[in-house]
Amino acid sequence: MELTGKTVWITGASSGIGAALAEAFGKAGARIILSGRREAALADVARRLENEWFVLPFEATDYAALPGIVDRAWAWRGAIDILVNNAGISQRSMALDTDFDVYRQIMEVDFFAPLRLTQFVLPKMVARGQGHVIQIASVAGKIGAPMRTGYCAAKHALVGFSDALRAEVAQHGIGVTVVTPGFVQTNIAENALDGHGKRFGPKEDPVGQGISAAEAADEILAGLRAGKPEVPVGRGLEMQALWLKRLSPRYVFRRVAKMAPKR
Repeated sequence: MELTGKTVWITGASSGIGAALAEAFGKAGARIILSGRREAALADVARRLENEWFVLPFEATDYAALPGIVDRAWAWRGAIDILVNNAGISQRSMALDTDFDVYRQIMEVDFFAPLRLTQFVLPKMVARGQGHVIQIASVAGKIGAPMRTGYCAAKHALVGFSDALRAEVAQHGIGVTVVTPGFVQTNIAENALDGHGKRFGPKEDPVGQGISAAEAADEILAGLRAGKPEVPVGRGLEMQALWLKRLSPRYVFRRVAKMAPKR
């Protein structure tokens, strides 16, 4: 896929993979729309870009505002060529200790928000006869992991929705890419929710041992250019579980069970 001159809209662009993707797409010659909640952080990212940019802050779950937000994004350069649904939150709590409202919040941000934004952008792409949607899911959308029951549920839902969507919209010239990152060095663990909806905070987490966000962005763009429908991102042991689960699911289940905190 040629990226020069394309308009790319990235949610969750203020840090982590989203910010790294903005820089990578910018270097490739794309024009970038940066979205997220924190306008000042988005402006910081914008200053690092090598191509045209537009800062468009919004709250991902403010569904009533989305039609107007989509119209503004589309009007900036007359179209959205690539939508990157990246905004999300994670979880660090056992199911026995997790409030129902926490599950609701994670599902809203990690599943319903990207689904709803896609719903508003997709008809415009179809009318134009071209477009691409990139869903930043997770290895957790393929493998169930302890302390992440809500996060895994939301990412599994996003993967399922995206796979079915791909089959429906291919006839309209629309592509769908699902990205399944493993451990990437971001602040996702620090900002994860505990069982009562509070910030998990800076604690040791395997995510911190992963590849850099810039490396993740490069792998995502390589997969996009290669036309891959699904792009696994990472190099740690967690990535092996993606294919090992297909070969020996019981073995993976046993190994994952050993990772669960003992009560």
